[in-house]
Amino acid sequence: MDLQEGDKVQLIIETETGLGYTVLINEEFDGLLFRSEVFQPLEENMEVTGYIKNIREDGKIDVSLRPQGFRNVIDSDVEKVLQKLKDSREGFLLLTDKSSPDSIRFHMKMSKKAFKKAVGNLYKQKLIVIKEDRIELLNK
Repeated sequence: MDLQEGDKVQLIIETETGLGYTVLINEEFDGLLFRSEVFQPLEENMEVTGYIKNIREDGKIDVSLRPQGFRNVIDSDVEKVLQKLKDSREGFLLLTDKSSPDSIRFHMKMSKKAFKKAVGNLYKQKLIVIKEDRIELLNK
């Protein structure tokens, strides 16, 4: 097997299971995409880009739809939040670190943890201001 953790791969969604989805990796290997890693609707036979998350001792492969490694993930999440703010007519999102995980998942297609890290990163860069009921894009 010439796959390594972090590799970008093509996935074909096979069947939904209790844990998530069985997938075919690069038309060659079987893998598992955990439900907790999915923030978009998936259907059988759908092709998506994925990343090798873990190759277990028993040879089973766990995959993710997100790049692996903190830097890759945080950059894509920051970009997603920033783009959502730029796309909103008002320049703000009615989401905060106090918003429910379901609300964040619905609006942002990411986990609350990922959202909070991205918002924190944008705040440190002085690109947003965090209010009690929303985050606002600062005009520079």
